[in-house]
Amino acid sequence: MEFRDLKKQYQVLKSEIDANIAEVLTSARFISGSQVKELEQKLAEYVGVKHCITCGNGTDAITLAMMTWGIDEGDAVFVPDFTFFSSGECPAYEGATPIYVDVEKDSYNMDPAKLEIAIQKIIAEGKYSPKAVVAVDLFGRPADYAKIRPICHKYGLLLMEDGAQGFGGSINGKMACSFGDISTTSFFPAKPLGCYGDGGAIFTDNDEWAAVLRSLTVHGKSGDDKYNNIRIGMNSRLDTIQAAVLLPKLEAFKKYELAAVNKVAEEYTKRLNNSCLTLPIIPDGMISSWAQYTIQLPEKTDRAGLQAHLKSFGIPTMVYYVKPMHLQGAFEGMASSRADCEVTEHLCKCVLSLPIHPYIEKEDVEIVCEHLLEYIDE
Repeated sequence: MEFRDLKKQYQVLKSEIDANIAEVLTSARFISGSQVKELEQKLAEYVGVKHCITCGNGTDAITLAMMTWGIDEGDAVFVPDFTFFSSGECPAYEGATPIYVDVEKDSYNMDPAKLEIAIQKIIAEGKYSPKAVVAVDLFGRPADYAKIRPICHKYGLLLMEDGAQGFGGSINGKMACSFGDISTTSFFPAKPLGCYGDGGAIFTDNDEWAAVLRSLTVHGKSGDDKYNNIRIGMNSRLDTIQAAVLLPKLEAFKKYELAAVNKVAEEYTKRLNNSCLTLPIIPDGMISSWAQYTIQLPEKTDRAGLQAHLKSFGIPTMVYYVKPMHLQGAFEGMASSRADCEVTEHLCKCVLSLPIHPYIEKEDVEIVCEHLLEYIDE
């Protein structure tokens, strides 16, 4: 059993993917080939924004957003404490101070009430200048933008949506990666929409920012002239082969994969619903892209023992995340490490992610649930 079965997906899409890769090899347009522009247009249309700028990976996407906004030393950027390292690493790399905010226990996403408390505290202290919020769509579920955006507006903060795990999710028909002033995603292979290497994208409706972002991805070039450099940028482009891979995968994602993975999640929930496990909740009007199906184990459960038990039956599991952001060694001794994030610390001790992808068989879900409940009931 695969945690996320990229092998099965490739077999289903093999003819289209192979033909697209062969076309790139024949044309030898390995950088900035026509497939990149085509993909950007289709991604922007799907998400519902004016501009999509692809780049080297999801981490670069966040960094490029920070660069575009001029995030710098002395700035405070508010980030959920329960997330992958990139969400806070990128603001810190630009010299800013990540301020970690606790998350909601049921959604795993930034708690809007605690966000406002954190902003007020930073303003009162007067040491840092609040500049932006990085809201993460964790495990495929979009953050609570109906509450987060008014808070950003109230305090004059820019809103960045980290949709690395959220691509394909939506709230009342509005798609993930369209909620931020700038939004980003990752095409890491295991993501809801993944390529066969590294890749990322940035989304915005702002024409000026889009132009700056395109410049920054190619060494700060001026327009189409990469030898006339008007700002300090970086080298972060999506390879044409990766775009060629993503084009048929995007079509499959839209046509049936998103619906299929939601049916898998429904099957898990149905089979585990009457147990002592805490299951993911998706509110009415919201769709998750199910980057992960993450449960919370009962208190005092031997998580490592459970993982070993499941592994003995060929069932892979993962823990996202073992350590809160504010306790990462990179932030030791910094203001970022001083965070009151009780919910995050609890989640790090009890979460467990189960195999989920559009191609998993119903029988496999049954096997996972059977052996999971077998251990829990003991």
